Amino acid sequence: MVNIILTITAELENLDSLQPQGGVDDPDFSYYFKMKCMNCGEVSQKETCVSLSDTVPNPNGRGTSHLVQKCKFCSREGTVTMIPGRGKPLMLDVSESRDYAPLMLFDCRGLEPVDFAFGQGWKAISTSGTKFEDIDLSGGEYADYCEKGQIPVMISNLQAKFDAVK
Repeated sequence: MVNIILTITAELENLDSLQPQGGVDDPDFSYYFKMKCMNCGEVSQKETCVSLSDTVPNPNGRGTSHLVQKCKFCSREGTVTMIPGRGKPLMLDVSESRDYAPLMLFDCRGLEPVDFAFGQGWKAISTSGTKFEDIDLSGGEYADYCEKGQIPVMISNLQAKFDAVK
């Protein structure tokens, strides 16, 4: 068992925070990434989608996970279980210091997530309090205009990494 945390950072211009639409523990937010088999090292060709609202029975019959996937190369099965309660929104001060904010913790058995893909379903709040919802970050950036503060807002230089947690 390995606990792996997904952390993100970005440059936030005139935005106080960035997080999934329903908050960091949004049950409907979809995480897309490729999976690496911890047995043979093979990385999946396609991105896998996991969310807190989707669970499947574990292959051993005990409990459930958010993902059960078989390696196409060595046929070993692995599981990924999401552990809510460990994420935080990416705040402006964290962004400015070029630090990463924890987004979600994953309990990985036989699989390791790699190459997180930013997609749809994000929200941001401007420095003047305007909410920008259902943001699509799949293009790598987002730009809009805050009428309330009469300022441009922008999300750019998106980065994500996975780190083992003890």
